This record gives sequence, C-alpha cells and structure tokens, in this order.
Amino acid sequence: MTVALITGATQGLGLALAEGLATRLGPDDTVYLTGRDLDRVTTAVASLPAGGARVRAELLDVGTPDAASKLAEQLEERHGGVDIVFGNAVMRVGPDDDPRAIVDTYTEVNNFGTTRLLRAFAPLLRDNGRLLIVASSLGTLHYLAPVLHRHFANLTDLDDVDRAVAAWRDLVKDGTIRATAWPGFVNIPSKIAQVAAVRTLAAQRRTEDVARGILLAAVCPGMINTPTSALWWDVSTAPTPAEAAVPLLDLALQPADPAHYGQLLRHGKVLPWA
Repeated sequence: MTVALITGATQGLGLALAEGLATRLGPDDTVYLTGRDLDRVTTAVASLPAGGARVRAELLDVGTPDAASKLAEQLEERHGGVDIVFGNAVMRVGPDDDPRAIVDTYTEVNNFGTTRLLRAFAPLLRDNGRLLIVASSLGTLHYLAPVLHRHFANLTDLDDVDRAVAAWRDLVKDGTIRATAWPGFVNIPSKIAQVAAVRTLAAQRRTEDVARGILLAAVCPGMINTPTSALWWDVSTAPTPAEAAVPLLDLALQPADPAHYGQLLRHGKVLPWA
C-alpha cells in the first residue's frame, strides 16, 4: 500500500500532482490532498475523477509551527510511514507587493514551512520513498553575488538554514537590504534557501537513503501557465499544471537514480548548485 501526501494541493500544480498520483496508483493506495483551508481542500478532493487511489482531505498549514509534525504523527499511527511526499505549499508574491510587508508570512510558508516538512516527514519515509520539494531553477547560487554564497553553502543542519533565512528576512523587513548585494526579488533567496535545505538534509541522510532506494530532492517544474505566473511573465505558451506535473510524477513513481539524490532537478536533469 502506497501512502502519498501533497502540500499546497488545492489548485495548480499541487492539484495536478494529486490527480496524477490518484490516477497512477491503485485502490489500495491513499493520497492525502492537503491545504490550509478546509473548504478548499474538500472541494479539491471532490473535483477529482473517480477511480484509482483513495484521495483524502487533510488540513495542513505549513506556516503553522507544529502542523507538519502533528500530521506526520497521525500518518505514522495510521500507516506506519509514508512513501511519497511533495512539498508544494507556497505563498506567491505579486509585482505590487511590498517585500517588507509580506516577508514574514512569505518565509513562514515557503522556507520555514519547507524545513518543517523535511523534519517531520523524512524520518517516516519507507524503503524506496520519495520526498520532493517543489522549488525553482532560481534556486541555485548562480543567482546570488559570490559574496553571499557563504550564507547557503555547506550548511551543517536545518537549523543553520533557518538561521540564514531569518537573517535575510530581517534585512528585508527593516529595509537595510537595499544597501547590500542581495537581489531585490525575494523569490530568489527564498528558492535558494529551499534547495539549500534539501541539500543540507541530504548530506546527513545520503548513505542510508541511497541504500534504501529513497530519493530526497528539490524539483523545478519550469514555467507553468497559471494566473499567478501571468502576473510576472507571458505564460501563454507554457505547459499547463497537468503537463508540468508529469516529470515530477515520474520521479515519484519510477526507480530512483542515485545521481539525483540531494540535487535540484528539472525534467529529470540535475541543475548545478554553483
């Protein structure tokens, strides 16, 4: 019996991942479709076609400190572990948003939410499990000035990642970031920190995970044709969420490539960290 969980799954890519898993898995399997609004979660579950795996609605706001760990405890009690986790919860930022006003909530969801998910669910992965964090091709050191690389390179543990994010967040909040080499687009440091979190945890778990067939990685789905992306770019020719979900689903369900472990992957290929 396969147990899968997707965060941020009420629309867009997350909903497409839930539908794709439900379609590819069987009736003895369970897919947990999660989000922070229960009405939207239950509506999303009801929108999926019948057949395939059983899809269950669960409330999960990764921006709440204990939410991921509490749900992990519940799933461990119900199933003894998990097989597939997609970390897709995200707070979007628009062109008109003031970074100083939104950065607290933004980092709580996108960054601290990521490290909470990693801490809660990595220990529950069964043999051949998958824990995939949806990030971006912006999540590499290439997009930071070299003087800033030290903030996210070669970190020891997830607490180090959280401290690096908090320090950057505070610069954004008080406006002093304008006098630094940090990029003005908050999405860039945030995505780099997500990938750094995956790399940091992977460095600790690599030997045992690879031996057990587990894949822990960050994934980049590429540009997707969604209303939010359209605020920034012309996405008229970009893939739909369902199309963008296919290579991510393949990573979740096909045999793991040890060369992918701990990396940022786009369409099955490794994007260099530095």
